[in-house]
Amino acid sequence: MNESTTVSLFTSIEEVIRVHVRDFIEQVVEDELSSQLERSRYERGGVGYRNGHRERTLVTTHGELQVSVPRARLQTPEGEQEFHSSLLRKGKRLTSNAEALIVACYLCGVSTRKVELALAQALGAGASKSTVSRCLATLRPDWEAWQVRDLSKDGILRVILDGFCIHARMGSESLRISVLAAMGICSDGQKVLLALKGMGGESKEAWRELLDDLDMRGVKSPQVCIIDGSKGLRAAVAEIWPSTLVQRCTVHKERNLLGYAPDGLQEELKADYRRMIYADTAEEALEESKKFLAKWRSKCPKVATSLEEAGSELFTFLRFPPRQWTSLRTTNAIERLNEEFRRRVKVQTTQPGAESVCMLFWALLASGAITLKKVNGWETLSEPASEVSQAA
Repeated sequence: MNESTTVSLFTSIEEVIRVHVRDFIEQVVEDELSSQLERSRYERGGVGYRNGHRERTLVTTHGELQVSVPRARLQTPEGEQEFHSSLLRKGKRLTSNAEALIVACYLCGVSTRKVELALAQALGAGASKSTVSRCLATLRPDWEAWQVRDLSKDGILRVILDGFCIHARMGSESLRISVLAAMGICSDGQKVLLALKGMGGESKEAWRELLDDLDMRGVKSPQVCIIDGSKGLRAAVAEIWPSTLVQRCTVHKERNLLGYAPDGLQEELKADYRRMIYADTAEEALEESKKFLAKWRSKCPKVATSLEEAGSELFTFLRFPPRQWTSLRTTNAIERLNEEFRRRVKVQTTQPGAESVCMLFWALLASGAITLKKVNGWETLSEPASEVSQAA
């Protein structure tokens, strides 16, 4: 069998399937109407009357179909009404599965314009750019419900907070906006996305709005809050959750320290810093921090000053079992999520507004396109924090 014969056979099979699907849909709708009329076609009696047929275009996962749909008037307690099949959604050309296929294709990283090309063989002309936008709009009710859901029963022990920038279209301009993200760690170690907000920046007021929302929805004074070095964020955490322990991200602090060191000293600085942060025991970490300060205060004073600025909050992780240190030291859990978000929006130069950006990111998680795992050391999360001599 040559290549042209194979292609011809495949096309024939597809056409046969479409014909049978169309016939099946028409028969099911006819049976549904007969049931509501309480009589079969051409029989007398019943609670209404047939009124011919109309052609309707239906886009399914088997392609675009022209379906002959019966029309009828039904007698109901509320009066005479037009028959509408429960199988065919009123005013919708796409079936639910076709709609879900378009959304899934978009969430997997295909741009709005290219979805039409990607699904042309499956859906015919039913996946235009405007159709994709309408399908994405069907996510909004679930997105809005997610934003106000109750979090009091999730048992949130930790909160990781971070922000990142993205391009969004605001009117006729493309602007950089900040997306503030909050991730929670449940008592069983499972990571969950708690909130996403598009804001103008990462000021104290912006973070305060996000934290106020979390607090009102049931996240009350988590055990630990992991943050970067943002002063606005630190101030907002202190106001909303004053009793919560704060862990400064050790990776962010390392980047800050390197910014104060000459190029020729950066490798030496990295080695000293990591010897301190990744020590095997709390005692070793504290001892190494003293050595670090003594050495770099004379060698590069700004490095020592920057480390002292973080203070004991850089070593909060030492108060917990060593198995938890990897997940406590940094904001990496949410940073990885942010990287996935950035990778996804690279297929489009801008997004139509901050709200759409956040909804897209939520949908990537809700659809399973991005999955979250449990944190390292989750088996010891029930153990209370201990008192450790502070390092800096």
